[in-house]
Amino acid sequence: MEEVRNQQVVLKDYVNGFPKESDLLVTSGTIRLKLHEGSNGVLVRVLVKNLYLSCDPYMRSRMSKSQGSYTPGSPIAGLAVAKVLDSGHSSFKKGDLVWGGTEWEEYSIINAPETLIKIEHTDVPLSYYTGILGMFSV
Repeated sequence: MEEVRNQQVVLKDYVNGFPKESDLLVTSGTIRLKLHEGSNGVLVRVLVKNLYLSCDPYMRSRMSKSQGSYTPGSPIAGLAVAKVLDSGHSSFKKGDLVWGGTEWEEYSIINAPETLIKIEHTDVPLSYYTGILGMFSV
């Protein structure tokens, strides 16, 4: 099974004030590009390659200790446009374009694929799904 490098953007520590580049760290691990069956033999996850990551104002509050949504040492989570590489979910197949919640990393395993939205309209730039056509759109 092929393993590849998976770069991640990690929160170093809780943030006070405006976030700075020094509050984040780019780390690298590895990931297999093929899903394996779970302990019960069922595979319902989706493996994606993240293409575009959103950076939204709400994320700032999640970086503070009082909110505690992000955990120092863990990848930042947010919305992304991604391409399906492997799927155990009947709604998604290899090559599908999706948007939804992922982590700030090159590749993500989505454990709740029902939260992903399949991108049907590719006649606009895909990056629009992290902005004007995404969660906070009109």
